[in-house]
Amino acid sequence: MAILSKIRERSLFLIIIIGLALFAFVLDPSTLGDFFNSSKVNEVGEINGETISRQEFANALEQYKQQTGGRVTEMQAAKTVWDNLVRTKIYQGQLEEAGITVGENDVWNELINAPSVQNSPEFQNEAGLFDEGLFKTFLATTKEDESQKQLWSAWSNYMNQIKTSTETNVYNKLVTAGLGASLKEGEMDYMLENTKLNGQIVYVPYTSIADSLVKITKSEVAAYIKENATEFKTDATRDISYVQFNIKATPEDEEVIKQNVANVIEDSIDRNKQTVVGLKNATSYKEFFDANGSDINLDESFKYVTDINQTIAKEIFEGNEGDVFGPYKDQEFFKVSKITAVSKMPDSVKASHILIPFVGSQRANPEVTRTEEEAKQLADSLLTVVKRSRSKFEDLAKEFSSDSGSGAKGGDLGWFNYRRMTPEFRDYSFNNKTGDMDVVQSPFGFHIIKIDDQKNNQKVLKLATFGRKIIASEPTENAVFQKAEQFALAVSKNSDYNAVAKENNYNLRPAVGLKVLDENVPGIGNQRQIVSWAFGSDIELGAFKRFDLEGSHVVAIVSNITKKGLLPVEKAINTVRPILTNSKKAALIEEKLQGATLAEIAKASNTNVRSVNSVKLKSPSISGVGLEPKVVGAMYNAALNKVYNKIEGDKGVFAFTVTKRDLPTALPNYETKRKSISQERKRQTFKIYEAMKEATEVKDNRASMYVSN
Repeated sequence: MAILSKIRERSLFLIIIIGLALFAFVLDPSTLGDFFNSSKVNEVGEINGETISRQEFANALEQYKQQTGGRVTEMQAAKTVWDNLVRTKIYQGQLEEAGITVGENDVWNELINAPSVQNSPEFQNEAGLFDEGLFKTFLATTKEDESQKQLWSAWSNYMNQIKTSTETNVYNKLVTAGLGASLKEGEMDYMLENTKLNGQIVYVPYTSIADSLVKITKSEVAAYIKENATEFKTDATRDISYVQFNIKATPEDEEVIKQNVANVIEDSIDRNKQTVVGLKNATSYKEFFDANGSDINLDESFKYVTDINQTIAKEIFEGNEGDVFGPYKDQEFFKVSKITAVSKMPDSVKASHILIPFVGSQRANPEVTRTEEEAKQLADSLLTVVKRSRSKFEDLAKEFSSDSGSGAKGGDLGWFNYRRMTPEFRDYSFNNKTGDMDVVQSPFGFHIIKIDDQKNNQKVLKLATFGRKIIASEPTENAVFQKAEQFALAVSKNSDYNAVAKENNYNLRPAVGLKVLDENVPGIGNQRQIVSWAFGSDIELGAFKRFDLEGSHVVAIVSNITKKGLLPVEKAINTVRPILTNSKKAALIEEKLQGATLAEIAKASNTNVRSVNSVKLKSPSISGVGLEPKVVGAMYNAALNKVYNKIEGDKGVFAFTVTKRDLPTALPNYETKRKSISQERKRQTFKIYEAMKEATEVKDNRASMYVSN
């Protein structure tokens, strides 16, 4: 009874739902299944009717993110994955239609011939040759081993990629094989390239008629857009206007921070009447930085005069060990610096090395099996040899160094500055003298270093530089927040947000043509949240919202909504108006271009007859006018000494007569030209995919995953 009661209570709701479904069925029977079928919600898109599910897309997205190590943004990953899925399905469809199959053997042959597989020591026999059996055993073992799931997944993805690329290559090669050229085409291209035209023209530029004499209506623009629909197709876009309220420290905030930094120089007494050691008397600088909360890490490397803020560098470099300088402003910080050591060093060093890595050292190749102790012993023995005979250094570097780049050059690293090398290598090279050699350990292994040369010896300092970042105080942050809130409130009461911004002297900035999957908002960078909001299903023209960003607040207003389809008149008018204007000007000019000869036509249009020489179709430029491909094309096919009138070009209206056509000397054969055309066509295979994509029905519904509703 309770259930029946609930049904009666909701009967009206059920009637409405069923009624809507039946109404949809009357309009389009196919929608009835969609109405009750939740699978439509789970579709990301379609390629020629083949569905790409959310799950398929999400799996591919996750794999791609793992491959890139999270180095791309969500939307960059989504674009790449979508493009790859579309490309793969289009090629697979074409191969299926052509009856072409890429089998397991094809993929396997590509896999085992990949350099990364062929050259891996893991798959080589005792003779150092690739062993297919070892590779098969490796894959089988990896697939069966539960602890190797991640590794198997990586190999499986790699094999899928090979299959996809093989399919693409097979199709492209088949198409490319059919791309050629005939001798007749070679001859024609030679003639087009070398035929020269001489003649006379009458030219009346469009600029000879004032724009004010031509009126273009919105209806004419709309009609042009409709007639040329393919040129004016557009995706859904949004324009926004926004005001950014930056949270920036005031002069008062800066003065407080500067004073706080100044207070750490001298010793002080805390609340417990204990002495707090200041920077001037500190000896353990790491402890001092930790205790006082420096916003700059302690850097104990030597500094050259060019490494320091130039407003204070001269003063600091005139100081002595123990001297303290500051507070001084350096970009986003107030700093104080204490000289902790003074020395002299070259500004650049030329050195050579032999690198001996061990298991666990950075960038060590997989084939490295020696332990740290074994690597040290080898490095020491090599040092003993080169100290006895320096001439052997180059040969030993070529034989033993794992740094293949310098090893091939006998260990030579060339010249480098203080900042380039890892600290251990750097310290030895700059703190010792030309000719010195020794073994130095770094994260990369053991280096036998030979200092070949040094130059520009000069004073250097070690500085303990304490700093505090210049940030806005809490009262300042609150004041900026209130400004943003007040502007948003004013916009809610007055639809003329331009007037509100102007009244408050705020900089209202535009972001035009945002697309649904865009991330970047011009002027404020990657702000996906703003784009997502602007495309929300409930967002209307004039909608606004305050966004709290890192270091600022932004009040954004939707200033224009463009739906997918044809570009609206307002958006296209700047493109269409010049075209229609020139068309109407051409009609006015043509009314004056009357006469049977060029002289009569020139007189009627109040201009002169011009001579043109050596005009070519391949480079269709007319002296004194510029590029005019339509006019030169007409001249190329014109009869000699015949007057052609009212030819509309890009820059004006023309009348012309071709007086001479200089044909090039005929060649014995046109094989060279034919080959050139054929090779050029084969180089254009990248256009194959674009052509196939253009002919494919692609429905992209990714926005449903990334737009807030």
